[in-house]
This record gives sequence, C-alpha cells and structure tokens, in this order.
Amino acid sequence: MLFEDIYEEYKIYAEKRHKKQGFITIDQDFNNHVLPYFKGYDIKSLTKVDIMNWQNRIIDKNFSNKYNSKVYYVFNSFMKYCTCCSYIESNIVLEVGPFAKKIENKNHVVYTIWQFRKFRKYLDNYIHKQYFNFMYFYGPRPSETMALRFCDLDGKYIHIKHSIHRKGDRDLDTPKNQSSIRTIKISLLMRFRIWQLKKMYVKKYGDCKYDYFIFGGKKPLAPTTIDRHKKNAYEKANLKNITQHEFRHSYATRMVHKHKPIDRVSRSMGHSRVSTTMDVYVHQEKKYT
Repeated sequence: MLFEDIYEEYKIYAEKRHKKQGFITIDQDFNNHVLPYFKGYDIKSLTKVDIMNWQNRIIDKNFSNKYNSKVYYVFNSFMKYCTCCSYIESNIVLEVGPFAKKIENKNHVVYTIWQFRKFRKYLDNYIHKQYFNFMYFYGPRPSETMALRFCDLDGKYIHIKHSIHRKGDRDLDTPKNQSSIRTIKISLLMRFRIWQLKKMYVKKYGDCKYDYFIFGGKKPLAPTTIDRHKKNAYEKANLKNITQHEFRHSYATRMVHKHKPIDRVSRSMGHSRVSTTMDVYVHQEKKYT
C-alpha cells in the first residue's frame, strides 16, 4: 500500500483525536517535511536506511531542536498507526530514534519593567496598550489573551479557559492543556482598565449585554495588527524587538527576580511542570526591579 494512501486514512484517525489547530499543524508538518520524501513508496518497502537518510535531509535544513522533535513526533505517530493497523510489522522510525540534539543558544529578549514602561508610552491605541499590560503583568499566552471575553471576568478574578486559533477562521478552542485552564487574580488597576474597555465598546457598538472580547470588542485583535502596533512602539522607544510570546518570558523572569515562589508563577502561567517555567521561560541574565 502506498505511503500517501495510508496517510489519507491516518488523517481521519488523527483529526478526531487532536484539537483543530493541533491537527492543522500536524498535517502541515507532515506535508512539508515527511510526505515529499516518501510519496510513491510502498509502506512495506521502507527500511531503517531510508529513515536515516530522511533524518539527514531534515538535519540539513538546520531547524531548531524543538522543531526537529515536532517533525519526529508527527512521523513517529503515523508509523505507530501503521503498526497498529498491521500495515507494517514494526515502527522503524521509533527504532531509529529521534534526532540528536545540537547545542543551541537560546537568545530570548525580555523587557525590564522600565523598558516595558518606555515601550508602553508609545502605544497610541488604548486597546493595544491594555493588551500588552495584561500580557506583561500576568503572563498568559497570546492566544489565551485574544480569547478573553467579559464573561471570563468574575470580580477580582479572570478565568482563562479558552484559546483562539491565530490563523484561519479564528475559532475559540480549549487552552493548550489541562493545566492551562486556570484563574488569575488581577489588580484593581487592571479591573479599572478592563471596565474602561467595556465602556468604549458599549459606546461604539451599543448593547451592554453583548459579550465582547476584552481586547478587541466584537472581534478579537488580529495578531498582525498587534505586531504592527508593537513594531511602531518599540522603534519609537529605541528598544529591541520582542515577540508577543516574549512578553510571557518577561513576566516569568520578572516574577522570579521579585522572589515570587516559582510554583506559584508556574501555576499562573498554566504550566504542568515547574521545570518548564525555569528551563524555558526564566532568563537570569538581567537584573529586574
């Protein structure tokens, strides 16, 4: 049976077992980095040498360790399915093993509180200013922040229980994992800022009972629009560019430098393991106040 024919069958299986955005990513990675190498192959004819040659081609692309792991996971999951369906006797991708990790310099950029205030000074749109305030001071994922609606606000607490597809139809979805569903206590100042946003939307659109997106109104903010405002602000402030996700890095690093318990920081960020917070998100090279 041809490799690509089994993949079409596997897609039906995988789509029912992954979140929509997760499946889209899996399908894209497979079509970009696996299928082109094995299209036309009889699945039973594949050898370990074929898999090692494929790995060499992927290594030549110089992807990050993280992306190599993603591509390996996608291929391994497909071959596991083939084994379960008795198309092949053993999972030779698993037998060959994952990509060897290379030494990487992780150069995430983070803002100190003073840099953030300088950056914020040049945000001329009130909605975007509050979006970045929330990102910097509470550390959610960008997709979680875009998905927040006023129904998620409960007094001094805000419930994070959705994320939003950053591409395509931008549907609401569940967060990344079970640990991502969480409740965050927000300050009186942040509650006032959110109240100001709602007041703006009601004045603009009417219907105070409409459940607006906190950061956007009738529609959530678009990532490209956010990035455009961000670029304008950091350039005027003469600061380095940081990604939206690096505001999350900035939050974690700042909290640790303020001697907040790491387990509390980890829970507020929706991590299932404290080690993730320390290893991936905390950057000790700067002093924070």
